[in-house]
Amino acid sequence: MLVKCSVAVLGAVALAFTWCGSTSANAQGAFTITSSSFKDGERLPTKMAGNNKQNPNCVGENVSPPLAWSNPPAGTTSYALLMYDPEGRGGLGVVHWVAYGIPASITGFAEGEVSGPSDKYVGGKSTPGLVHYFGPCTPPGDWHHYTFTLIATDLDPKALEPGLTKDQLFEKLNGHVKGAAGLIGRFRHP
Repeated sequence: MLVKCSVAVLGAVALAFTWCGSTSANAQGAFTITSSSFKDGERLPTKMAGNNKQNPNCVGENVSPPLAWSNPPAGTTSYALLMYDPEGRGGLGVVHWVAYGIPASITGFAEGEVSGPSDKYVGGKSTPGLVHYFGPCTPPGDWHHYTFTLIATDLDPKALEPGLTKDQLFEKLNGHVKGAAGLIGRFRHP
């Protein structure tokens, strides 16, 4: 399963390279996204799972993970950040978070900072229709892989209107991507 999810991240990174025609490494090193709560490919802490009390698969507190990034590609003026579960909805996927218009001066989010709307990004529209982070509500069974994809763009942070879906955002980013970085957190119902 980790291989399948890694392919999804690599696909997003390859798509970013197609958009921008360059790699996401610079003189300081590779463009990366990390979390102090989990390492790439490790389990997300339970508190980061969703908290919809009407859904028995939501067993957490919906605390967004701390995220940090470094070494953006040259020419980056804003970022887009998505959280996606490719195994959700029986393999159709679930978009948990769509954020964009993140100014290049922002280098991360503190734990819990994006569990609700924030003035540090423009909120898009997730599968549940939310404009902020919403954690895993994984049914019992196999692991799901939650892919955080950070996309560096040359767009002004105020260039895009609020409420874009993942697909709409990708369409608007076409021709404006400088590079991408990914991080995978795994989760399954305890």
